[in-house]
Amino acid sequence: AMEIITRFAPSPNGRLHLGHVFSAYIAAQFARARNGICLLRIEDIDIGRAREEHVDAISSDLSWIGLSYAAPVLRQSTRFAVYQTHLNRLRELGVLYPCWATRSEIRQHIEAAPGGLKAWPRDPDGALVYPGLYRDISLSKRQAMMWEGRDYAWRLDIKKAQAMAEADNGGPLFFTECYSTECYSEDLSMKQKKQIQVDAHKFGDVVIARKDVPTSYHLSVVIDDAFQKISHVTRGADLLAATHIQRILQALLEIPAPVYAHHPLIRHLDGRRFSKTAGDTGFRELEALGWSPDRIIEHLPRPVGLGDAVSRDTLSKQLSEALTDVMS
Repeated sequence: AMEIITRFAPSPNGRLHLGHVFSAYIAAQFARARNGICLLRIEDIDIGRAREEHVDAISSDLSWIGLSYAAPVLRQSTRFAVYQTHLNRLRELGVLYPCWATRSEIRQHIEAAPGGLKAWPRDPDGALVYPGLYRDISLSKRQAMMWEGRDYAWRLDIKKAQAMAEADNGGPLFFTECYSTECYSEDLSMKQKKQIQVDAHKFGDVVIARKDVPTSYHLSVVIDDAFQKISHVTRGADLLAATHIQRILQALLEIPAPVYAHHPLIRHLDGRRFSKTAGDTGFRELEALGWSPDRIIEHLPRPVGLGDAVSRDTLSKQLSEALTDVMS
């Protein structure tokens, strides 16, 4: 039988919030229910924002909430040479191109297009789709710009990449999803596995690496999942769309694809999801209010806790109010 290995992979750019706790528990339960293991991975490729104190805080928060992981914990910042090797492979395949466009240059181009910003397509994450400014420049111009030494990013020529991956595959690519919101089950069973056909075009030409960092989330995550022999990737539904890009990279790099399980996100009562950017500063404030780890877990939605919310991805009223008091 296949060994079941899941992972919880936070970025150390802030304290863990309740959404992280929910996600960490789902990964742990998923593995435990199948006599598998759950690994912790620190996704710290963003050198500018990653903080050592946050790495320590992640460990202590997870330990306090009752989760432990095997050592050593993989840290992405130690693996840049590995990512560079895979990046070179993608370059050799001819599916990457250097892009010198600044954010303002991209924005100006879009604003000048018919209909401007309002009419411009957005990707599944809501970002403006990159307009392909440097995709089709001549080789001589590209070499001249490289010579100038300006900062650039490596972008994935998404149409070319998907076409090549499908040609290698002998037909359309798919990934296996066993736990998205529509096939959500209380007992974390995998009865409703489904095959999702890959269509990454709506993302446009995503950034795969930068001049100073030889990777991106998309690249490092597929390389490390393969390296750690992750069989099941359990993560939030907000990353379901990104799986389309990641599946193409797996095909091009000839690395195995895990099974995916995208769980619902837990939300504040106002419908907003928990996030670091919104200033959701963590769950340890509840400790100061006298909440025990068991009580916090119990208030999370099923299948982690007993939170009997109206919809499964809404936090129970009591917990949400307690948090609102703390955060205000």
